[in-house]
Amino acid sequence: MTRYGAQFGPDITFLGVDRCDLDDPASYAGADVVVVGAPFDGGTSHRPGARFGPMAIRQTCYLPQDGSRPHLALRVDALRDLRVVDAGDVEMYSGDVERSIGALEEAVFAVASSGAVPLVLGGDHTIALPDATGVARHLGYGNVSMLHFDAHADTGHIEFGSLYGHGQPMRRLIESGALRGDRFLQIGLRGYWPGPETLAWMAGQRMRSFEMTEIGRRGLDDCLDEAFGIATDGCAGVFLSVDVDVCDPGHAPGTGTPEPGGLSARQLLDSVRRICLELPVVGIDIVEVAPPYDHADITAYLANRVALEALSGIAARRKGITHDPAGPLLEGR
Repeated sequence: MTRYGAQFGPDITFLGVDRCDLDDPASYAGADVVVVGAPFDGGTSHRPGARFGPMAIRQTCYLPQDGSRPHLALRVDALRDLRVVDAGDVEMYSGDVERSIGALEEAVFAVASSGAVPLVLGGDHTIALPDATGVARHLGYGNVSMLHFDAHADTGHIEFGSLYGHGQPMRRLIESGALRGDRFLQIGLRGYWPGPETLAWMAGQRMRSFEMTEIGRRGLDDCLDEAFGIATDGCAGVFLSVDVDVCDPGHAPGTGTPEPGGLSARQLLDSVRRICLELPVVGIDIVEVAPPYDHADITAYLANRVALEALSGIAARRKGITHDPAGPLLEGR
C-alpha cells in the first residue's frame, strides 16, 4: 500500500518519529518498531468512535513532538535508542470489514517480515485478528502466544450476522490456527458477557482467563508470573493486545464498552512495561480508544503512555536491563 498518511485529521507521526512507506522497504529497513494506524470501528457493537483513536494516540502529549521520550525509571529513550518509524494509517473503510482487515493484515505482515515489531494503533478490537495473523504468518501459525488485556473475552461466534467484529477476533484467531488456545492469556475480564456457551468453548480451547476477582484475590504480579510461564512455553514470541477498557472507566472513560471495576492506569502501565522488558514481544496493538467519549483526553493520554511503556520496555530489554523498578529484581541482575 502507498503511504496513506492519516485517514482522519492531520498527517502526523507518533510523537514526531520519522515517516516510512510500506511500499518502500528501504524506508523501514533496519527499523526496530514500525507504527501502523488502524482507524477502523466498523466492528463496534455499542458506541463507535475508535476510528479516531490512532490520531489521538499519536498526538496526545503535553511534550514536544520531537521524537524523544526519556523514561525516568528505566533510563532509556525508546524513540532514540530504538529506530521507530511511522507508516501512517492503513486505509480502512468501516463499511467493508473484510477488505479493511485484509489490508491491515498485509501491512502487519510486511512489517513483521522486515524484522521489526509492528505497533498497531486502533481502532476497535476487530483489528486484533489481522494484527496477530500478520505476525503469525511470519513466525509460523501456532508459534505466537497472546497476552490480552481486556474487560471482555472477545470470543463471540456470530454477532449481528457477521463472523467479524470487536467481540470475536480471539475466537477467529484460534479457529484459524494462527494462535493456540492453550497459549492464550486474558487479563482483566469482568462483567456480564460472554454467556455459558461461549465460556464452555473457551474452556475447550484451554484458554486461561485471569478475571478481576482472581486478580484482586491473588494480586496482579502473581497472575502475571503465571501467565508469563504459559506464554513462553513452546512459542517463539508474544503478541500483546491492550484494550483500554481493561481499566476502570474512571481511568479510561473514552471507550466504546466501559465496564466498571477494572485495573488502574498505574497497574496497566506497570504490566505493559514488565511484559516488554521480560518477554520476547513480537507485536503490539492498542485498541478501543474512542475520543468522542473521552473526558479531558484521559484515555488518549493513557493509550499514548501504554505505547511508550511498551517501547521503553523493549528498548531496555535490548540494552540488557533486567531490573524493572516497579517489580522485583530479575534473574541476571
